[in-house]
Amino acid sequence: MLNLVENHSVPHSMPRTAAFFDLDKTVIAKSSTLTFSKSFYQGGLINRRAVLRTAYTQFVFLAGGADHDQMERMRKYLSDLCRGWNVQQVKELVAETLHDLIDPIIYDEAASLIEEHHIAGRDVVIVSTSGAEVVEPIGELLGADRVVATRMVVGDDGCFTGEVEYYAYGPTKAEAVEELARTEGYDLARCYAYSDSATDLPMLSAVGHPYAVNPDRTLRREALARQWPILDFHKPVRLKQRLPNLSAPSRPALVAAAALGAAAATAGLVWYASRRRALSGTS
Repeated sequence: MLNLVENHSVPHSMPRTAAFFDLDKTVIAKSSTLTFSKSFYQGGLINRRAVLRTAYTQFVFLAGGADHDQMERMRKYLSDLCRGWNVQQVKELVAETLHDLIDPIIYDEAASLIEEHHIAGRDVVIVSTSGAEVVEPIGELLGADRVVATRMVVGDDGCFTGEVEYYAYGPTKAEAVEELARTEGYDLARCYAYSDSATDLPMLSAVGHPYAVNPDRTLRREALARQWPILDFHKPVRLKQRLPNLSAPSRPALVAAAALGAAAATAGLVWYASRRRALSGTS
């Protein structure tokens, strides 16, 4: 156990607290969405060329992290790729291969932290840019209390249209955290947040106890400047091998993204536009 979490008993009259976890490269060692590319290929959703491209994208993601521009390119690629996919088929493929693909890449240190936060009486919330169809089952596997994830528009035919309904990224993640604090009564000054990416600086800044996990260069620089703790997670271990109580039926993962409304999504899009204009002006 990492013993990073204060395990004080908290009177019921005091505000609730939570620990907010980014998913990819923070709790698990890879990109959650890209990890399922082989399953999607075997299910007939993508061709061999797409498998190779996602493998390359996974390599780039693991080698150097992903800045804003890279994340935007990845979002567009995945949105175009999943256009026309049947949502129910995607959920079935994820369910069939979840334990084989995700369980082996969960960081032992992250699983320990999740357990420590639950013992301390805190809710655990996964806040991920990956799609809800992938993140929700992973949240259940981890025993998360709530999940915030990107949501794609689903047409009347039950298939993805390729449009994004809600994008859990950058400042929108921070807005999700703040909205949950209002609706669930969390005291953000006493809450925790964990991420590997500088794109999550708004979320990390929203809580009283931010942690940089396997940080990219920009986040490491910011964490050092702000004197935030830096954690090194590097031991993926199957849950059944190290936390038998987490492999038992988990707490139901409650999906918070739907309750956040279009305002958060609009704010994220406005931020993208302003950021893109700023970048083009400096090129």
